Amino acid sequence: MSYDYNSSRKKLILPEYGRNIQKMVNHIKTIEDRDERNKAARTVIGVMGNLNPHLRDVNDFKHKLWDHLAIIADFDLDIDSPYPWPEPESLKSKPNRVPYHQHSIKKKHYGRSIVLMIEKAVALEPGEEKDDLVKMIAYHMKKSYLTWNREAVSDPEIFTDMKTLSGGVLVANPDLKLPETKDILAKNRPIIKKKGGGGKKKQYQQHQQK
Repeated sequence: MSYDYNSSRKKLILPEYGRNIQKMVNHIKTIEDRDERNKAARTVIGVMGNLNPHLRDVNDFKHKLWDHLAIIADFDLDIDSPYPWPEPESLKSKPNRVPYHQHSIKKKHYGRSIVLMIEKAVALEPGEEKDDLVKMIAYHMKKSYLTWNREAVSDPEIFTDMKTLSGGVLVANPDLKLPETKDILAKNRPIIKKKGGGGKKKQYQQHQQK
């Protein structure tokens, strides 16, 4: 007795539709009457749509289904498609390369967001808004520094780095006090909930009240 395993069958062109759809498409090729072929093709398109309902969220999903039918048929299907038949060469073309912006940052541990904030502050006219933004930048710089460097950092060091990144434009008030290093590290540290401790403590308190 011999068994028919998928590994011994011909590889599916679009596996997400399954082998039955492939068999249906192969059968359409054998239908001699053109009207019957077109009718069978529309039926298969309906089944394909039901098998992949997520395609309904794709713009012009019907067009996508007919393209998939062409691919499953290996572009060898003589029917009247409501859409232009895709070219086989289109499957072999590589997608366009996605451009990535490479920004040169002097002190990378602060990140691109800090640099953008500094550029915004530099463009502001002197005043309360600019002073408030400088304070906020200094705080986030210290927070970012301690995210990547667990060693303590002094406020003057942060102010010096901000002055450097701003090209000497942003000068923080030397009297400005940023949160302590230990406080920032405590906020950055993940909170781990202990299991079972609360129940024992509650039982002990109830025992003491008796």
